[in-house]
Amino acid sequence: MTSETTASISVEVKYLTPSDPSLPALALQVTRLVDSYMLWIGTTEVPLNDVDKAATQSSLCKDWACAMPPRVAGGAIPATSLFRSAESDVALSMAQRLAKRFGKQVFLSVDVPSTFLNIGQGPKLLLDAEKGIVTTLLEIEQPSGGAK
Repeated sequence: MTSETTASISVEVKYLTPSDPSLPALALQVTRLVDSYMLWIGTTEVPLNDVDKAATQSSLCKDWACAMPPRVAGGAIPATSLFRSAESDVALSMAQRLAKRFGKQVFLSVDVPSTFLNIGQGPKLLLDAEKGIVTTLLEIEQPSGGAK
């Protein structure tokens, strides 16, 4: 994992090993802003030591959404798609779940090839992606770990 910090904004890039060897690896870029996260997650073929380059070699807004945490417990989670294609529409619901869980605004871009979404492996790959995001954000939010 790498980290770059300027004032209260930090950027981390993490390589996520797939849970199943038949699935591609994922790269996650987390930009931590004031009370919000800008996240990009996508499949990658770059090796672990070059994970910083994964986002620059991918589509950063293929399926992109923004969600806000609910104002009251159990309330609606306001969200909107910023950009999406006919092949991919997973960022909106995932951003809503993340905003609710972490209580912060979430901008989420998901770059998973439609070939994976349309076959039986799609749900498993997306579950790996969401689990990787949650684990990483929990690490970041730990007072003694993650980006400072």
